[in-house]
Amino acid sequence: MKSRIILIALYLMLAACGAPESDPDTGLRAWVADAEVAAEEKDRSGLLAMISENYADSRGNDHKRIGDTLRVYFFRQQSIALITSIDEISMLGDTAAQLEITVGMAGTNNSALGISADAYQFELELELVDEDWMLIGARWGELGGKMR
Repeated sequence: MKSRIILIALYLMLAACGAPESDPDTGLRAWVADAEVAAEEKDRSGLLAMISENYADSRGNDHKRIGDTLRVYFFRQQSIALITSIDEISMLGDTAAQLEITVGMAGTNNSALGISADAYQFELELELVDEDWMLIGARWGELGGKMR
């Protein structure tokens, strides 16, 4: 009986791992997880591949400017650690979504203290393009502050 329960539990875990990528919620959560890993690994090209060439935000950023910002940030930080929480996922039709996430960021660097830490709220706009979610716009601000 005990071995049967273990086999059933194993089957359920494997079935859960094989959830179809076509499920928008699963795909969006995977996108966030992949972005977190790429940022922690300072994989600028990996992150840029997740951002649409048509990206634009209210701060005047486009794909190139985001890439330049990442280059400078990754150069200044010796290591990066993120804690990401998905607060809400809103589907807008079948091919667009908005995510609200909270991210705690910490990094080691050459500053006087040698570390930096911040927490931000993000509103991300994503579009499904050829079965891949792509970031097309974003707003953000310090946790508890105004988002722009």
